[in-house]
Amino acid sequence: MSKIKVNEEVQEVTLPLSLTALIQANSATPEMVSVQLNGEFIPQEKFPDTDLREGDEVDILYFMGGGTQ
Repeated sequence: MSKIKVNEEVQEVTLPLSLTALIQANSATPEMVSVQLNGEFIPQEKFPDTDLREGDEVDILYFMGGGTQ
């Protein structure tokens, strides 16, 4: 098992692991989030081809609806 940090919490994962698989494992829909990998935003179209490495830091940012009427 390898360790990565997801939203400031350490997770143990089995590598190789794509960004898409990580997002889905964290109960999110890839089309509904933005992701920073080691401080850099990754375009959604690159999620499936972006493999994680030991020690990576991932921030999954969820889109929130709302506003004023």
